[in-house]
Amino acid sequence: MTVVKVAAVQASPVYYDLAQTLEKAIHLIENAAEQGAQLVAFPETFLPGYPAFVDTSPGFALWRHKPTKELYARMMENSVAVPSAETEALSKAAKDNSIVVCIGCSERVISGPGRGTLYNTQLTFGADGRLLNRHRKVMPTMGERVWWGQGDGSSLHAVPTEAGRVGALICWEHWMPLTRAALHATSEDIHVAAWPRVNETNLLASRHYAAEGRCFVIAVGALLRRRDLALADSSVLPEDPDALLLDGATTIIGPDGTILVGPVMNEETMVMAELDLTRIAEESLALDVTGHYSRPDIFQLTVNGTNPFKSS
Repeated sequence: MTVVKVAAVQASPVYYDLAQTLEKAIHLIENAAEQGAQLVAFPETFLPGYPAFVDTSPGFALWRHKPTKELYARMMENSVAVPSAETEALSKAAKDNSIVVCIGCSERVISGPGRGTLYNTQLTFGADGRLLNRHRKVMPTMGERVWWGQGDGSSLHAVPTEAGRVGALICWEHWMPLTRAALHATSEDIHVAAWPRVNETNLLASRHYAAEGRCFVIAVGALLRRRDLALADSSVLPEDPDALLLDGATTIIGPDGTILVGPVMNEETMVMAELDLTRIAEESLALDVTGHYSRPDIFQLTVNGTNPFKSS
């Protein structure tokens, strides 16, 4: 297979409601497949929505701040356990529609080590429904560190799928040189860059990733309206409830860093493109950072690929 049709979901989840957002996600997976997509990508923590209040609420990180504790409990209740009924539903949707699914979620641990910790996670399902990778964000950014725990190195690799070798990183992991290097070394064809929104800086990181890794990049962002944020932060209510705080800006990028589609902004839509994977070989002529443009006699990267929470 040299040409792969991909879809990026630019949408608003039903914020902080796992059941309704899962239902919407499955509908979007079906819609992508109906349009001929072989892979569909979702934004960062689409299930059940990115906690944007970590950046907007002045009291968010205060010690023993009751509103934050209540929100954390609410998010815990609406986060995805792996495995669970929710992952089974996603697996079934991928298999029934013969489509690779890469979806962001807030992950919870039901029992054992880490039971009180949430993780920012990207799940990749094959078109046969198998869960191929669970990637936990290795370093939550700024205020996110109050909200999410740190992931590990066990998921820093691409996985073989019916749409090619697919890898994923979350948000500012794309600014971590060694994280990028670890993924590049596993020969990605298609990389899912999951963001809350693909602003100018995030687009720069996504384009750089594509050019450096010689792979296609789906940089996917979500929509968040003021009324959605008001569910968690009532201080935003006096403003226009329909104002967009996250505007998507989803973009699909070629293996030389050029933009193929987008940025698409301010609308709920399915951003689609046909990717000719033979372009990866063409662009590798000039640059292959894990091959002829590497110096293994000088540089070596060691990744600790163990998961300290194997029971979770």
